[in-house]
Formats: sequence, structure tokens, C-alpha cells
Amino acid sequence: MSILEERALRKREQGFAEPFIAARPQVEIDPNELHRIVREKVIASGDISVIYTEEGKEDLKKRVFELVGEKYSGLTRLERAQIAQEVVMDITGYGPIQPLIEDKEVSDILVNRFDRVYYEKGGKMMRSSIQFRDEQHLRDLIEKIVANVGRRIDESQPLVDARLPDGSRINAAIRPVSVDGPALSIRRFNHSITAEEMIAQGAMTREQYELFGKFVRARLNMIISGGTGTGKTTFLNILSQLIPEHERVVTIEEVTELKLKVPNLIRLETRGVNIEGRGKIDASQLVVNALRMRPDRIIVGECRRGEAFDMLQAMNTGHEGSLTTLHANSPQDALFRLENMVMMAGYNLPVQVIREHIASAIHVVFQLTRLSNGLRVVKQVAEVMKDGDSLVTVDLFVREGIRLVAKNEPSLRLRRLMEVER
Repeated sequence: MSILEERALRKREQGFAEPFIAARPQVEIDPNELHRIVREKVIASGDISVIYTEEGKEDLKKRVFELVGEKYSGLTRLERAQIAQEVVMDITGYGPIQPLIEDKEVSDILVNRFDRVYYEKGGKMMRSSIQFRDEQHLRDLIEKIVANVGRRIDESQPLVDARLPDGSRINAAIRPVSVDGPALSIRRFNHSITAEEMIAQGAMTREQYELFGKFVRARLNMIISGGTGTGKTTFLNILSQLIPEHERVVTIEEVTELKLKVPNLIRLETRGVNIEGRGKIDASQLVVNALRMRPDRIIVGECRRGEAFDMLQAMNTGHEGSLTTLHANSPQDALFRLENMVMMAGYNLPVQVIREHIASAIHVVFQLTRLSNGLRVVKQVAEVMKDGDSLVTVDLFVREGIRLVAKNEPSLRLRRLMEVER
């Protein structure tokens, strides 16, 4: 059975209603050998640039079409065109997932293994009929993507987290850490939702958005909390649009995702170890360095480890209005997690001292969630307060049904801060 027949049979067994393109039984195609021949011919031609232009890709497709006809007699024009298209996508693009890459409405592409591809579109996760030929086919794509961003992946370093030139974030894992074979995740940022769109979707009202704008202009320190895929980075971008243009902002991220429109902006990104196992620069080091860059605000893309304490120190020493995100299920859990991160960073401080730092540094926590229909909304807005030796949160807004409802007035401390917009 030929490769085309096997692929069509697998799709039919999995319930995908796609047209079956019958290949002739006597034609046996070795796609890896075909790819090798095409690559050698392109390299031998000395014109590698053809793969970087649309005209060059079309020319390459014609050459592959002719080559397939020469090497494998008996194929129909439709079969030759399909094979040529697949070969060209492997060489010049992202292989089988190229159609998903080109679809601007697809926000996440998740390859669990070579024959299981999922994608998110319109806030909903769906399985694709797309498949790679085998594990090696998927690994070849991963190695090509990783090499293009100046990184490497192999058995000694089987995990890679990086950013593509278009701003998309990729995460790849191979054996031995990925038990079922190579896995690839691509999170795309083609379209960042705006405040107007969030208001139109019911994530918040215009009056609430204006109040959040006062929080930003009053330079309150805020945490945006939520689970994976709840829109934390998107909401952080929306709040950042409200930062006055005259302020100097420094952002710190593991992989650059924020798209701030502040003119006086410096973006810092962490760096992993190099081939020799040296050269690592973590977020904590960048926070310390950012303090020497005369920032008005520091924005940490995501707080994970020891940078939590450095961030709190910055918030308490004249860098008000700083923002960060972290993973937590509620505003109260966000404070507990922040407390734990400081303790796990190795700072030998009493719990009461850590809580004092948090209570004086953090003013407001935004809790985001993702609804069953894929909509990302603000679930809670809570003020941080200290009650004796404990940290507590007081809900300012709570989502009830489809509306974000006011629950309590801001404290006197918060109202006084908001009276002085800077």
C-alpha cells in the first residue's frame, strides 16, 4: 500500500470526512528519499534564496512536480501536485501544519505526537486530520524550527522554549522526556484582543475599564492571576496601553510576548544555558539590572521563582505601578503562591516579614478565567489587605453569570492613592 493510500485510510478510520485520493498500487514512494533528492538539487543549483520568496516557492513546486513525474511513473497529475506541495512545505515552511500556520484565526497549534494534531480556533480546541509521516518527520521539523532561532535540541537538551520571528512562542520536547515521541506547541499572537473587544464580549463594562485605567494612572501595583490560556498576557497588554507616554517602562520576560505601545520602553529577555552549560541569565538578575535603568515601572511577564522577592523590593522602593502575572486559581491563592515563591528562593525571612512586603507592595489582584465557550473574562478584582498576621483579599468585583458585579468599595488607602493620578 502506498503512502497516500495509508494516509487516506488512517483518516477514514479516525472519522475524518476527507476526499480519498487513490494512488496506483504499483507506485512505491519513499518521501524521505524524495526530500533528500530535492534538497540536493536545490543546493546544487546554488540558488537557496528561491525558498524565501513566493515566486521561488512556485518555481520550486514546478521543479518538484517534474522530478516526481520522472522518478515515479504512473502517478496522476493530481497525485504529483499533492506530493510536490507536501515536499515544498517541508522544505520552505512548517510541513503538514503549514495550513494551520497560515490560518490567522488559529491561536494555538498543539502536536501531541506525529499522528495527533490539535488546534485552537475561536477559543475552542479541535482535532485536526493533519498527520506527520512518522516521528522522524516531526523531529526534522522541530530541529529546523529550533535551528532557525539559534537554539538546539537533542537527547542532552530535550526541551526548548523559544520565540519565532513573528512573535509566536514555541515549546518542543523530544525523547527521553517526551515518552510518546516528539511534541510541539506553538502559541501565536497574530491578533491581540483590544479593550473594546473585551467590553463588547462582556468581559467588563466601560465604566469598569475606566476604573481600571485609574488604577494604572494612580500607579497601583497589580497582579494578574489565572490558569493557562485564560488571557493573562492579553489583559496585561490592555492595562499597559493605559500607561502614560512620558513614563519609562522596562519589561522582563522569559519569552517576549508583551506588545506594549509605550515609546520609552526597554524589553529584556532571559537566556538559557549555552552548549557549554554556561551563560544563563534568569529573571531575578534582570529585575536587579532593571533597577539600574531608571524605570518608572517594571513589568514582569510572568513571576515564577526568585524574581518574586526582587519584584516586591522594586515595588516598595519607588517603582510603583509595576505589573506581573502568575498562575493561581484565586486572588487569595495568588498571594499564597507569591509568598511561597519568596520562601523557595532561599531568602531566610520570617513569614510575617514576607507578608508585610506583599501587603505594602501589592494593591490589586485581577483573577481571569476561561469560560466553557472559550471566552476569556475577568472573574474577580480584589484588593489586598493585611489582617493581623494574615493576608486577605476583599472583592471589589465578582462575576455573576455574564456580568462583573461590584461588591465592595475600595478601602480608604486605595481611594487616597487613586486621588493622585500621576
